[in-house]
Amino acid sequence: MEENEIINGLTDAVVNGKKDQAVELAQKALDEGIDPYIAVINGLAKGMEIMSEKYENKQAFMPHLLMASNAMYGGMDVLIPHIKSEGDGARKVLVIGSVEGDVHDIGKNLVKTMMSAVGFEAIDLGKDVPVEQFAEAAAEHKADIVSMSTLMTSTMDNMQRVMDSIQSKGIRDNLKVIIGGAPITADFADEIGADATKTDAMEAARWAQEAAASLAPERWG
Repeated sequence: MEENEIINGLTDAVVNGKKDQAVELAQKALDEGIDPYIAVINGLAKGMEIMSEKYENKQAFMPHLLMASNAMYGGMDVLIPHIKSEGDGARKVLVIGSVEGDVHDIGKNLVKTMMSAVGFEAIDLGKDVPVEQFAEAAAEHKADIVSMSTLMTSTMDNMQRVMDSIQSKGIRDNLKVIIGGAPITADFADEIGADATKTDAMEAARWAQEAAASLAPERWG
C-alpha cells in the first residue's frame, strides 16, 4: 500500500469506528516506514476531527463518537511508542481539564490526544474540574503546560479564577497556560493572563511543544 492509501485508511477507520482496521493500518504504517507522527496527525487525528465536526453539526451522535475515539486510541497505542519526542528528551507534562461548571470534554479530549501524540505526558483532570485542582496538579506533577477549556460563556470566569490560583500558589513562572473552547478569544486570553489560545487541536499541540521547550529545565528545583 502507498503512504497516502494507509493515511487515508487510518482516517476512514476512525470515522467508521473500526478499531481493528485502525490497529492493522497503524502497524502497516510502521512496517512501511511511514513517520508515526504523520500517521497520527494526518490519519487518526484527522478522522477524529471529522467526527467532532459531525457531532457539533448533529450529523453524528455520542455512540459514533465513542466508537471513533476507540478506533483512534487503538491506532495510537501502536504508533505513539515510536514517536521520538523532540528537545532534550526529558518528559514534558501537560495538565488538562474542562473548567468548573462545564461538563463538555470532546474538544478537551482531542487536544489531549494531540498533545500526547507530540510527546506530552497528559494528566487529565476530566471535566467540571474544581478551580484549585489545576494549580494543585500542576505543582504536584511539575507541569510544563496547563490547558483548560470551556464551551460555555457562563464558566469563562472560572478560567480567571484558575489563573489567580496558579498565581497565588507562586508557580505561574514555572509553566505556560493555553485556553480554548468556542467562546474563547485571543483578547480574553490576554485579559486573564493566559499565554495562548488556539482554535485547532493540532495548532495547540505544536504551540505547546515550543512553549515547553522555552521553559528552564531546573525551574521546579
